[in-house]
Amino acid sequence: MPRARGLMRNSRKTECGAKQFLSGLVVRVASLALTCLISLAGVVGVIIAQSSTERSVWDAVYTADQAKRGEMLYANNCASCHGSALGGGESAPPLAGGEFFANWNGLTLGDLFDRIRVSMPADRPGKLGREQNADVLAFMLSVNQFPSGKAELEHQSEVLKQIRFEAEKPRK
Repeated sequence: MPRARGLMRNSRKTECGAKQFLSGLVVRVASLALTCLISLAGVVGVIIAQSSTERSVWDAVYTADQAKRGEMLYANNCASCHGSALGGGESAPPLAGGEFFANWNGLTLGDLFDRIRVSMPADRPGKLGREQNADVLAFMLSVNQFPSGKAELEHQSEVLKQIRFEAEKPRK
């Protein structure tokens, strides 16, 4: 009988060891599955982000009327530093032409809008409201000869971040 008890103990130890092994295996498999799921979610997020920024400044993202309103705002709030032709000044960068394009190419209108909204005009940052900043941005786009369209440029950063600033017109 003592031999049978020893076999039963060994059997229980083996059974207990198998349960621990299976339990550890389940945890490892679940962890691996979760890691794969998180990685897949990241890839899907990147794809969605890329597809949501398919619009560019070449897609007629502002109206001519909006640019006209922006022209008046620009003359009263921006021209003293950036110049009446948007060519820049002693301490202010140009808002038109090659240097401007090089500075903003590849970024989004949301990036440019936020820069304007937070730091301009230099003597009173934040003086203009979001709609006024969008109008000024529309004026800047018109001076840089980006096409106007039928819908006004939005005044929410999140929406504007979906519009790429591209110096060169994309080939279709």
